Amino acid sequence: MTRGFCAGRALAVAMSLAAGLSAAESGTPPAGKNPTADGYDGIWYTSRGYYSGGFALFPSQHSPFAVYRGEVQKTFFVYGGTVRGKRQLQAMVSYYDHQRGVVPRPTIVHDWGESNLKPGQMADGHRNPTLVVDGDGRVWVFVSGHGDNGYVYRARKPYCVESFDRVIETPMTYPNPWWIPNRGLFLFFTKYDHSRESFWLTCPDGMSLADLATWHTPGELNAWTISPDGDKYGHGNYQFTAARGSRVATAMNNWIGRTRDRSNLFYLQSDDLGRTWQTADGKPFSVPIRTAHCAALIRDFWSEQLQVYIQHLTFDSQGRPAILFLTASAGQAAEGPGGPKTWTVAHWTGERWAFHPVTTSLNNFDCGSLYAEDDGTWRIIGSTLRGPQPWKTGGEIALWTSHDQGATWKMLKQLTAGSLYNHSYVRQPVDAHPDFYALWADGDGDKPSPSRLYFCNRAGDVRILPQAMTGSFAQPESAAAWSSSKSASRPGSG
Repeated sequence: MTRGFCAGRALAVAMSLAAGLSAAESGTPPAGKNPTADGYDGIWYTSRGYYSGGFALFPSQHSPFAVYRGEVQKTFFVYGGTVRGKRQLQAMVSYYDHQRGVVPRPTIVHDWGESNLKPGQMADGHRNPTLVVDGDGRVWVFVSGHGDNGYVYRARKPYCVESFDRVIETPMTYPNPWWIPNRGLFLFFTKYDHSRESFWLTCPDGMSLADLATWHTPGELNAWTISPDGDKYGHGNYQFTAARGSRVATAMNNWIGRTRDRSNLFYLQSDDLGRTWQTADGKPFSVPIRTAHCAALIRDFWSEQLQVYIQHLTFDSQGRPAILFLTASAGQAAEGPGGPKTWTVAHWTGERWAFHPVTTSLNNFDCGSLYAEDDGTWRIIGSTLRGPQPWKTGGEIALWTSHDQGATWKMLKQLTAGSLYNHSYVRQPVDAHPDFYALWADGDGDKPSPSRLYFCNRAGDVRILPQAMTGSFAQPESAAAWSSSKSASRPGSG
């Protein structure tokens, strides 16, 4: 299968990208630096009855948000920022310098306030960015659309986030870019042409993404428009992806008929950049998925009357997939009192899929990250504990560990406590450094509020990114020290 490969036009556009895209091609000035913000402010977003809060790292089907590069000892990261005092989404990029222990002023890559969106759409967290760092060290930022056009940007200099050129504007939602060593860029994304349909593209160096023709024939992972459980069009699939070595993989759930329930769990992988696809046991699978009852289906949760909300896909030390997800009773609202929301790990043992409960929480959109470390320790860092806005998205953050490949779990440490706002959407950096192991944001689950960004080390010590910077660089504070010093007067509490 050759669909989804874009090497053919790479040479035609490589020359313009190598020299810096022209203003006509990129829509951005060919010289000068991107503007910066004077601190780290996350976007607040809501879809009433489903989710709300500090959604700088939303949604869970976006990945990656952060990448560590050891050659420069920096963790590069993106997030959905805002203009302070407004609900105006900006795609931000920055890095944590592990040698100096500092962050620079964050760079504004894309400002949705300069678009033609309606005012209510300008804070849409679905439009948050993701990023990848290519083999030459250039940072690529993929700004998601939401059923419409997204944007791709490329840094002008390796390992530098000061200046970006726009590569293309094209229909693209939920972009998941992965750099495959010695192979090139692999991009998972979604289009809303018929429903939520999942696609992929590959490019040796990313250059041919500037050619619109590249996007006309992507590989298709699902072509699902009709559900047997309803007489109207369904809403397709959500995909959650990962990469390890030459392998790329996707885990999916699907919408159910006329309901807003999402259920079931699917998995596919490829070791040859999408030329062929297999199930976890290595058996060939001919994409796209067209019906729920197929070999890619891990478990028919809908027959058990359970909703499924996927949080994270990763691999264990032997390269076998593990999926973190949450289940809730069918028909149960995302927020508000009801049955438990059960955090669960699905792990391919090499012979079968094993399913292990972890804990419960209060909202379908609670989210964390799963870590399978080389020494056999597994960790989950996520919003598993009741927060100050119960039933709303997120809560207090906890660190859980397992020493039997996810079969049993124990809460090792509570990372946040006594918070003013719920914490949500804990994200794992690619090749995470122990000092920058997870990244998330907070925000009021009930009403618009400021939103701060946090990160923690592997031990669970939390630091907060600076909201107000007077210089070019600043050192993140300990969240415990910050909370103590601000206890009398926190931002946004008045």
